[in-house]
Amino acid sequence: MRVLLSWLLLAIVCYGTSQTTIEFWHSMGSTEEAVDLLAEAFNASQSDYRVEPRYVGAYPEGQTRLQAAFGGSAQPSLFQAELSFFPFLIDVGAVANLSDLTAGLPEAFVNDFFPGLWQYGEVDNERYGLPWNMSMPVLFYNASAFEQRRAAAPSTWQEFEAAAARLTTRQTRGFIAVADSWTFEMMVTTRGGRLVTEDGRPDFTNEKSIEALQLLRQMVESGHAIPRNLAETDFAILDFVRTKAMMVFASIANWPDAKRFAVAFDIAASPVPTSAGSNVPLGGAQLVVMAGASEAERQGAFAFWQFLMQPENIRTWVEASFYLPVRRSALPLLEPWYLEDPNRRAALSQLETAIPRPRIPDYATWQRYLEEAIEKAIKQSVPAETALEEAQRRAETTP
Repeated sequence: MRVLLSWLLLAIVCYGTSQTTIEFWHSMGSTEEAVDLLAEAFNASQSDYRVEPRYVGAYPEGQTRLQAAFGGSAQPSLFQAELSFFPFLIDVGAVANLSDLTAGLPEAFVNDFFPGLWQYGEVDNERYGLPWNMSMPVLFYNASAFEQRRAAAPSTWQEFEAAAARLTTRQTRGFIAVADSWTFEMMVTTRGGRLVTEDGRPDFTNEKSIEALQLLRQMVESGHAIPRNLAETDFAILDFVRTKAMMVFASIANWPDAKRFAVAFDIAASPVPTSAGSNVPLGGAQLVVMAGASEAERQGAFAFWQFLMQPENIRTWVEASFYLPVRRSALPLLEPWYLEDPNRRAALSQLETAIPRPRIPDYATWQRYLEEAIEKAIKQSVPAETALEEAQRRAETTP
C-alpha cells in the first residue's frame, strides 16, 4: 500500500508539473465572468495546458501594462490586442509568428470565417493575430421619436442627413457628431473611400474624406447635430439617453448598455448608411502570442483559440458580449437569441463587406491627428478641407 501511495503521489507531481500555464491578459471587464468560464471549460477539456485569464484594464491601460512588461518575466503568453495597437506590436517584434500553426488548419475551417475578420490578423502574408472579439459600428436611434415623426432608419447618407433634419426640434437635435476616428473612418469607407493608400501612406484629403467631414460640419452648423470631442464621450451618451439627440453611431457591443440606460424611450439599432460597393471597418481586437512565450505556451495559446472558435463557444461568447460571430457556422446556433431582439443583428448584414482597419504601425498616431481635425471642423468651424490638410501634413511628418 505504501508503494502504491508513493506512485500515486509521484504521478500527481508529474502531472502537475507537465501542465503548461498560459497567462492571458485581456480587457473584457464587463464580460470577465464569461472569459473566466470559457477558460475553465478549456482547462477541463484537456490536461496539457492551463489558461489563467487576467483582466488588466481597458485597452489603453492594458497596452501600457504590456509595454512595461515587454521582454520580462511578467509578460503574458497571450494578449488581447486592440486593432490599432496590433500593427505596432508586429512592428516592434513583440508578437510571435503563427503562420506555421494556421497553415495546418483545415480549408473548410478557414473558409467558415467571414473574410474581413480572418484577414485582419495577417500582415505581409504572415499570420500574427487570431480573431475573437470583433465588432462593427451600427446606428443607434430613438425609435419612439422616429415613429412619432414617421421616419425610417436611414440606409443612405442622403437619408441620414434628411432624418437628422426631420428629427431636430427646439429641444433636440437629430444626431450626435463625435470626433472619433473609427466612426469617421466608417463614414469614409461607406462612401467607397479610404484613409490610407495601398502603399501605407495617410490619405486624409481625398474626396470622400472631405465629403464626410463636410457633412458633419454642415449638420452642426445647421443645428441638426450636437458636436462632441472624445473627452466628452460621457456627455454624448447622456445627450442620447436624455433625448437631447436622436441618433448616434456606436459599436454593436455597446447595445446592452445603451438599451439599459434608454429608459425614457424605445431604442433601436440598424446598419450604418452605405452606398453601392462600399465597406464597413472592423473594430475590436486580435489575440496575439507574445514573442517571449515558450513553444509550449505558443502551442497552448493556439489550442485555446481553437477551443474558443468552436461554434458553441462562439455562441456563448456572443450572447455574453454582443460581439460579432466570427464564423458562419455559429449563426444557426445564435438564431434564437437574435430572434429575441432583432436589434442584436444590426451588424450582421455588414459582415460580408467588413474590411480590416489600416494595419500601419503609425496609424495609432495618425488617428489622433485625424480626431483633432474632426474636432476643429465641428467645434471650431474650421473648413473640412483645411482641417484635414493639417492632419495630413502632421501624419506625413510623423517621426
